[in-house]
Amino acid sequence: MNSLDEIRKPIVEDLKLFEEKFRDSMKSKVALLDAITRYIVKSKGKQVRPMFVFLAAKLVGAVSESTHTAAALIELLHTATLVHDDVVDDSYERRGFFSINAIWKNKIAVLVGDYLLSKGLLLSINNGEFRLLRLVSDAVREMSEGELLQIEKARRLDIKEEDYFEIIRQKTATLISSACACGAASATTDDEVVSKLKLFGEKIGIAFQIKDDLLDFGDENIGKPKGIDLKEKKMTLPVIYLLKNSSYLQKRKIINTIKNHNKEVLRVQEVIELVKKSGGIEYATQKMNEFKQEALQILFSFPESPARNSLEDLVAFTTDRKK
Repeated sequence: MNSLDEIRKPIVEDLKLFEEKFRDSMKSKVALLDAITRYIVKSKGKQVRPMFVFLAAKLVGAVSESTHTAAALIELLHTATLVHDDVVDDSYERRGFFSINAIWKNKIAVLVGDYLLSKGLLLSINNGEFRLLRLVSDAVREMSEGELLQIEKARRLDIKEEDYFEIIRQKTATLISSACACGAASATTDDEVVSKLKLFGEKIGIAFQIKDDLLDFGDENIGKPKGIDLKEKKMTLPVIYLLKNSSYLQKRKIINTIKNHNKEVLRVQEVIELVKKSGGIEYATQKMNEFKQEALQILFSFPESPARNSLEDLVAFTTDRKK
């Protein structure tokens, strides 16, 4: 698997310029906000979503000012949702840094998330990018719906496989899908091409989330499983597979553990072992690979180019990563 540095090669200059523009897009006259946005820039992740934007643009045309607007818009939206997610999940750490709510408390974190969303909306309006605004606004709506659907289903812990796929399509895949669609829309007016790349992003986003599910059960490189999803009552694909293939009594016991004993290490460990014995890990891996192959099939309908090669490697990176 190629490293992210290798994958970035066709867009390395674009990403450098993007970092400057992204930093500028977050600036504020309010000193507190400025301090927080500087902290956000310092603790930013791998920038996988802006990479999808630039590579999608290069795949179908050329990087333009419109592509830079798209990348900043996607990253502002992504950052806003992460800040809000940390409040919703009561999470005090993000990528090895303290979360915004851990340092500045929930009220400020919610307002910062709102501020970043508004900056994204204004960025697209001020640049006359209404096509991008529509794509991203759709993504925000879907992500909120997915999050709420998950909360609604988590109360009863009776998530069926189709519910699970709908939740992750909306919650996780939508943002990667809109990153690909926005990148394409910044470089071509061909709606069919934009739709194709939107679907490509959706398939990758679903595969990405299934990989996250699998990482929670550990693998040979990680060692001990984390079981964090079980502790947070999140129903992941390996667990859904286990429940589907359990007797009535065993199912009740598993649900009882997830609902009422999710902080008890031994009980959680027991469920993890049952998942492994049931074939849930293999089933989820197979599903992940199916979505990955469907994404590559779409990608290979485009002519070969450095951008296509990097996108192919980025697909491999999202499903082969170790964290």
